[in-house]
Amino acid sequence: MNKAESQRIASYLTRAGYQIGMAPQSADLIVLNTCVVRQSAEDRVLGTLGLLKGLKEKCPNLSILVTGCFVDSDLEVLKKRFPQVDLFFKPGAYSGLIDWLHRTGISVAEPRICLLTPLSPCAFVPIIQGCNNFCSYCIVPHRRGREISRPAEEIVCEVEELVRRGIKEVTLLGQNVDSYGHDPELNSGLNLADLLTRLNDVDGLVRIRFLTNHPRDMTLNLLQGMASLSKVCQHLELPVQAGDDDILKAMRRGYTGEQYRELVRTIRNYVPEISLSTDVIVGFPGEREEQFERTFSLLKEIRFDIVHVAAYSPRPGTIAWREYKDNIPLEVKKKRLNKIEELQANIAAEINSQLQDKIVEVMVEGKKRGKWYGRTRSNKLVFFEDDADRLGQLVEVKIEKTSPWALQGQLIP
Repeated sequence: MNKAESQRIASYLTRAGYQIGMAPQSADLIVLNTCVVRQSAEDRVLGTLGLLKGLKEKCPNLSILVTGCFVDSDLEVLKKRFPQVDLFFKPGAYSGLIDWLHRTGISVAEPRICLLTPLSPCAFVPIIQGCNNFCSYCIVPHRRGREISRPAEEIVCEVEELVRRGIKEVTLLGQNVDSYGHDPELNSGLNLADLLTRLNDVDGLVRIRFLTNHPRDMTLNLLQGMASLSKVCQHLELPVQAGDDDILKAMRRGYTGEQYRELVRTIRNYVPEISLSTDVIVGFPGEREEQFERTFSLLKEIRFDIVHVAAYSPRPGTIAWREYKDNIPLEVKKKRLNKIEELQANIAAEINSQLQDKIVEVMVEGKKRGKWYGRTRSNKLVFFEDDADRLGQLVEVKIEKTSPWALQGQLIP
């Protein structure tokens, strides 16, 4: 989501006459797009703001704008704390950026769709902003607000324009894409499956992905769409967060471990080729060893393709921060995190080894260290060598080497 919003901000500024700079030291304007989902992310934001303060002291005419989840509702406190910043605006609140440009003497309209020329065949397309779930540990709903869906016509128009500019694959984005169209203000009667159906008909578009899903909000209608729509990829981001029912209840996730397992069984029944990614939090307040082991057992049983694991980090303003004491020692959190990472490395290695000597279809996204890279429809990262320009092509690659994290192969002519 931050990448998509940064691209959109850059497109507005390009329309206003700015050019993208390569180094902060040579910039007239710096926009810092922030994430504070964990303390480590917020620490990096604070460190960067400190560096920018020093840079502005050397270059008084430098303008600094800050957006993203670091920007809360108390703007006056932020302005006093960081006087080097010229403008704070909330994520997705592009009108604040447009107003600031107007005040500085730059006239630019806020179009409904504003895009940069893509440098990759893949693009992010936000379809819904905000979240209504208010999981107890999560700061996002407090910073991004309630769910607001974009009109389907606007999304389809944007995707058509992206395809015209060379895009082959889009990833639809939202804090909870499964809630797309549910907000009464949109009053369209459409849901995510309907939107996927409309995008599946866009000429020239090859692949469609979407993330992130909430287990409580997935529907059979969506799974049926995934199974029947030719351009929708066989990959889902489905955060479980924990495997113990009491921890899930304290997290306010709205499902039990067994309900999550049943959902996974249903998904695999409809889409047998599906690859699943998930998120897990270890060390949630009060998490006992046997509760952690239930999470570990769930991961071992379901066998995800990818597991993103993080140690619990209290976020001021959240329910968990108000109601629970962060009482799990850091060394215990690290031990649990490392145990899951070791398990997942073994599982991913076994899953990916099944692709040894197989031929897979890859959308080529770019080049890194002399090798082309791209992803399969099931989101497997693949590297291969070739002297020709393969950017944006769909190619077939025979897998010659596998690992938990990526696949290496040879291009099939």
